[in-house]
Amino acid sequence: MYDYDVIIVGGGPTGFVTALGLAQAGVKVCVVEQEEAIIDSPRAAVYHWSVLDGLERLGIREEAERIGFPKQDYLWLVKKTGEEIHYDLSVLEGHTAFPYNIHLGQDRLAAIARDRLEALPNAEIRFGTGMITLAQDADGVRVAVEGPEGVEYLSCSYVVGADGAASLVRKVLNLGFEGMTWPERFVATNVHHDFESANYGLTTMVIDEEWGAVIVKIDGAGLWRCTYMEDAALPERDYLQRLPAAYQHLLPGTGGYRLERAAPYKMHQRAADSFRKGRVVLAGDAAHVTNPTGGYGLTTGLFDAYALWPTLAAIVLDGADPALLDIYAEDRRRVFLERTSPKAVANKQLVFHACGGGAALEAALGGLRAMSSDADARLNGLWFVKTLETPSPVEA
Repeated sequence: MYDYDVIIVGGGPTGFVTALGLAQAGVKVCVVEQEEAIIDSPRAAVYHWSVLDGLERLGIREEAERIGFPKQDYLWLVKKTGEEIHYDLSVLEGHTAFPYNIHLGQDRLAAIARDRLEALPNAEIRFGTGMITLAQDADGVRVAVEGPEGVEYLSCSYVVGADGAASLVRKVLNLGFEGMTWPERFVATNVHHDFESANYGLTTMVIDEEWGAVIVKIDGAGLWRCTYMEDAALPERDYLQRLPAAYQHLLPGTGGYRLERAAPYKMHQRAADSFRKGRVVLAGDAAHVTNPTGGYGLTTGLFDAYALWPTLAAIVLDGADPALLDIYAEDRRRVFLERTSPKAVANKQLVFHACGGGAALEAALGGLRAMSSDADARLNGLWFVKTLETPSPVEA
């Protein structure tokens, strides 16, 4: 009756992880991605411990860990005073099978899921194929796409919009995307530099109202992600010309640096009015976007995927009630608005604005000092990323 059970629009990590879960369950899926390949510009690179169970369930955690690397340490560095606040994830041992984070570029995770998907007979991937529009009725969805062979019309039972912050799926559904855009610009850079010679941790959060930064090692060959902020009123086209001056404040190690790539981008705090409309559901950045301080955007997107694919699989294969998708949509939107976004805003205020200084900064640092010195406080603080998870409504 349909060309596919589910069409997933968007070939990023959320789209490919959702597709892999569906296909492994036996659902006939198709991923359409307008780019010719997975986008590899600098974006998220940290997978919090809380998402690793979901990767394990899909059979890709071990490969992600092998291509990337596990880590437990954190360093918060107050640039003006030199104060260092250290803690690690060892307190999680006994509470989870995987008491560590994995560092790996999000494009690499998407590629792992893509490779697994390509091996399955009930899955198809179409790169260089963009959605033009879609229409739905009580029986299914018809998706117009344009690819190398021209315009085609594909039919399916359900569509997942995982096509990013500028989601065409969301726009075609006429869903609002309320929230705000920050007046600053983030610049994410991949750079070879010896941060460890300055005793930086594998994850270092540099707190400063002018030169705050998130600095994370992203592979075993000395490549690091250094993300900083600049005034969005500065011309974006000249950001690379300003980068050497910024690096004078941001790179503390010896031996100079070699820039691999860089990407500027705007930051937002936004959520779609609803994550479901009929037979179309949203996941990842198509549903919600946040500033990246703390790595909660991709974490929330992966938890979207983990909650969505078993739900859709049960509906398609077992005749489960489609109203379960409303529970998915409401749960995931609530988590973003009540947890993900407020915490990411607070982290941005701390790292990149030093909370304005004074009592507000001291209060925030007091919380970090407690995590450093007290195991119970540390466990409580680290558990936040677990609260971003909601179960699939069919498994609750």
